[in-house]
Amino acid sequence: MKLQRRYFLIGGAATLGAGVFSVWWGEKSALARAKQMTTGPGQSSFAGWLKIANDDTITVYSPHIDFGQGSHTALAQMLADELDADWGKVHVEQAPADYAFANTALAKMFVPAIAGQPAMKHLPDPVFSLIARNLPLQVTGGSSAIRGTGQFGMRVVGAAARQALLATAADRLGVPQSELVAQNSQITHAKTGKVLRYGELAEAAARRDLASEPTLKTRDQYTFIGKPIDRFDIPGKVNGTAQYGMDFALPDMRVATVIAAPVRGGKLQSVDHAPAMAVKGVEKVITLDDAVVVVARGYWPALKGVRALDPKFSDGGHGGLSSASIYTAQAAQIAQGKPDNHYGKGDVAAAIATPGVKPLRAEFRVPFLHQATMEPFAMTGHHADGKLEVWGATQDPIQTRKLLAQFSGLSVDNVTFHPMIMGGGFGRRFPPYTQIIEQIARVAMQVDHPVKLIWSREEDVKQGAYRPQSLGQLQAAIGADGKIAAWQSDYAQFADAESETVFPYQVPATARRHYKYISNQVDAYWRSVNSTQHGFYNESFMDELAHLAGQDPYQFRRAHLPAGSRHLAVLDAVAKRAGWGSPLPTGTGRGIALVESFGTICAHVIEASAAPDGTPKVHKVWAVVDCGTTVNPKNAEAQVQGGVLMGLSTALGEAITLTGGAVDQNSFTDYTVLKLADAPLVDVHFIESDAPIGGLGEPGLPPAAPALANALFAATGKRIRNLPIAKQLA
Repeated sequence: MKLQRRYFLIGGAATLGAGVFSVWWGEKSALARAKQMTTGPGQSSFAGWLKIANDDTITVYSPHIDFGQGSHTALAQMLADELDADWGKVHVEQAPADYAFANTALAKMFVPAIAGQPAMKHLPDPVFSLIARNLPLQVTGGSSAIRGTGQFGMRVVGAAARQALLATAADRLGVPQSELVAQNSQITHAKTGKVLRYGELAEAAARRDLASEPTLKTRDQYTFIGKPIDRFDIPGKVNGTAQYGMDFALPDMRVATVIAAPVRGGKLQSVDHAPAMAVKGVEKVITLDDAVVVVARGYWPALKGVRALDPKFSDGGHGGLSSASIYTAQAAQIAQGKPDNHYGKGDVAAAIATPGVKPLRAEFRVPFLHQATMEPFAMTGHHADGKLEVWGATQDPIQTRKLLAQFSGLSVDNVTFHPMIMGGGFGRRFPPYTQIIEQIARVAMQVDHPVKLIWSREEDVKQGAYRPQSLGQLQAAIGADGKIAAWQSDYAQFADAESETVFPYQVPATARRHYKYISNQVDAYWRSVNSTQHGFYNESFMDELAHLAGQDPYQFRRAHLPAGSRHLAVLDAVAKRAGWGSPLPTGTGRGIALVESFGTICAHVIEASAAPDGTPKVHKVWAVVDCGTTVNPKNAEAQVQGGVLMGLSTALGEAITLTGGAVDQNSFTDYTVLKLADAPLVDVHFIESDAPIGGLGEPGLPPAAPALANALFAATGKRIRNLPIAKQLA
């Protein structure tokens, strides 16, 4: 998931008009509010993100939501390392959904990059704080937790707090700060043997101004960074004490469920409430602009009630839309030759028309994809005494609170949102696409009890916010030297993919052209965003070009990568680990793919075969990753493995298709995800480098589909240009 450029431009504009004093005052007010919300007697706050208690307990406040990615633990590792903390006394809590906890670190990471002005990263922190509050920004996505919040936030706060504690200890002991050593939440003066605990220094240290750019540790000084520390969240998820939105309950609570217009864009025309009201336990039917909600004393009567209804919806003018018609329209759009955006270098047309070159054209198609989170939407709301309180999980709690206020008609000050852990996100729970936010706000305002709104699995699948259906037309030419002389990629989909699709190969002439296509579906963020479609297009096409050139796919890629580059190191490492070129059983093929996304380079080698009926079988996956620094190797490995398996799942069988403008799929019975029995062994290896820290939640996914498709070509001789692969090899 990427963060939209316009959000930062809005925040930047607000900052420019704010004035120096208001920027400074706003920062002071935010820090004071954060301290008020999180600290009590015997507790001291540092920059809002760190709290040290008199008993030496250290609390880290994470602005990122836990949906299984393990960032809470990794962020704590980064802060605790710079703080020289006693890990046994470190705890993590979810930051409140409040403007005081807007994520300044993410603003510091993204704004300079979007503005194209790296020097902007040295702007005063209050400026970034104002931008973050204006957006508002508390998002979990874009593989940004470690490379953004960790690097620009947690490490900085930890180092600055450590510096303040050392200065306080030096004053208290009357010795030079250079004679003091901080370790294990204590400061020791070796000459006298005197020891001061962080807990007894914290109150005075917290009154000091913290350094905005403290000196950070180097790799050889790390204590916790790079260590496979057990995650904080796992015990509760294993023993059942962890509470998700689906688990939450309040006394005298009602339960509601919903059915929305089957054709996106349709509106509710009429509905007879009587069949639902006749169901025992049903108390109320609420009509919304495009949906019907049934409120009952439990989920089963609510579901039974909503299924008893026969609502009439319009189709919003989209009744003739289908998956096939979308592909046709996208191809026609590209044929017009009028892209919305155009990137590249050199004269591609001239290079392809050069006598003696070998040209190649290919068209690739990928469908809408559902995030398929294990936990469907569930939010609980309670409106009483002019205030609205909501419990649930989204990928931006502050933005959620703002939307709840908007949809309820209340002021933000009268709305409280309690962020919870979630059973999967992958972009589905980013607030603009999380329809349940509006629904729970409107429903709670009409119910005299606390009410939990639950989406059925069927509603979750049919009313998704999907990865866009996309069509790519690629053409290239092989020159007399056996290398690519020109490359052009034309693609039609909702979003421009340039900002996150890295083309790592050295080619004299390139063109990447985006044709914006809009359907009636909600085209939303999805794990690895556009790197998933374009990783498949580019790396599948690289294999086809290698075949055209009569070269080994691995060696062909090597020839187009700069000597000594990180990309080449990753490619060589994965080929070596997988035994590239060694003999394979008859009918088994080996495929390779290399994709850079979110600042991380990842390459896969996959061994696969096809059964006599054409069913693909993935035997093993090797993944090599360069993300700069691996903060928690155990969790990093899990993230890459999860990305690989999700990538294989979508390549093999996942697809959202449309007929008559409506989604065909209903549940996991016809939206097929990879099952444990079909999951291959995934070998993951990390290359530690001096590159900036990259993301890990998403980069493991994009190489999976092309590596599999390339392996199946090697095994069967059949090219895969359309996903999912299911039934194409029969």
